[in-house]
Amino acid sequence: MANFQEKVKALRAHHEELLSRKNIAEEWGNGIYTRYKYPILTAEHTPLEWRYDFNENDNPHLMQRIMMNATLNSGAIKWHGKYLLVVRVEGADRKSFFAVAESPNGVDNFRFWPEPITMPEDVIPATNVYDMRLTAHEDGWIYGVFCAERHDDSQPGDLSAATATAGIARTKDLINWQRLPDLKSKSQQRNVVLHPEFVDGKYAFYTRPQDGFIDAGSGGGIGWALVDDIEHAEVKEEKIINLRHYHTIMEVKNGEGPHPIKTPKGWLHLAHGVRGCASGLRYVLYMYMTALDDPTRVIAQPGGYFLVPQGEEYIGDVMNVVFSNGWIADEDGKVFIYYASSDTRMHVATSTIDKLVDYCMNTPSDGFATGKSVETIKKLIAKNKENLK
Repeated sequence: MANFQEKVKALRAHHEELLSRKNIAEEWGNGIYTRYKYPILTAEHTPLEWRYDFNENDNPHLMQRIMMNATLNSGAIKWHGKYLLVVRVEGADRKSFFAVAESPNGVDNFRFWPEPITMPEDVIPATNVYDMRLTAHEDGWIYGVFCAERHDDSQPGDLSAATATAGIARTKDLINWQRLPDLKSKSQQRNVVLHPEFVDGKYAFYTRPQDGFIDAGSGGGIGWALVDDIEHAEVKEEKIINLRHYHTIMEVKNGEGPHPIKTPKGWLHLAHGVRGCASGLRYVLYMYMTALDDPTRVIAQPGGYFLVPQGEEYIGDVMNVVFSNGWIADEDGKVFIYYASSDTRMHVATSTIDKLVDYCMNTPSDGFATGKSVETIKKLIAKNKENLK
């Protein structure tokens, strides 16, 4: 039987094989983006030092002392030439924390920094924090806006009752974080994103007002709010800029993903939509565009979803889910779209600014009825018949 040091050597070799595995682009797709064969981050990608005690006397059987359950819902940023994700890592204890993983090329060889992020607390400590959106703001700070979850003490007998607020922190190096007070709002807020530019001299937030921790309730969709002081952020006026609709991919909920990408033709937005079905809630991604001179004015929105779970992505802790809160636009126009599948693992899809703008501007919008959908399909059929003459 192998001795302890031989087991450790074999474990490290196996881990390195996973970390250094080259990702493979899928040959066929929809022409809008390219998917890749392997997840870019899983629980097994987390550093061995986070999971194992390598003292032979204390851990002679080389057991995992701290188990990791999932890596998901990552913010993203290009930093000193590297592709960085601020990952939501969930332990076996169901507590999530933030950790930075970096890649030299954005599609594989992601490796976690040595230690997780130590996130300072707000006045009232949170039980759980997750789903950070990163924004390199024109004020010079990198902001992380994330969900801070606490028990709903107004329902002491219900151990599932929770409240959600938008936590705000900022950093210059992604290591040391300054915690600001949570965003004040009349409603609960789970999916809040900071716009990268000042608007009318103010900080701008995409919001998602909701009546409860899970249910949007009377919340009408993706909101917009201007804030005078980021260090004491408060939503005083909020308007819905991207509505929910009956019998669509966003009839139950919708929320902004990462902050939008600025292009010559408008702001590109990536969002998630939720609908109810027989197997529960189905989360998909969709896109829309807003005007450069007014980020609240929608100028294009393709009908239906942009990306959905595929193959093994469908299976995980929460089935039938894709979720994104991070993407990176390179200087050459290439876009890296980072998404999680089924609340379990991270993936990447790649596209370009030109392709995504083309997709948004030239894909038919949702007509909100079967008859309209059929008319749209028949127009395309007729156009193709004419072109084939």
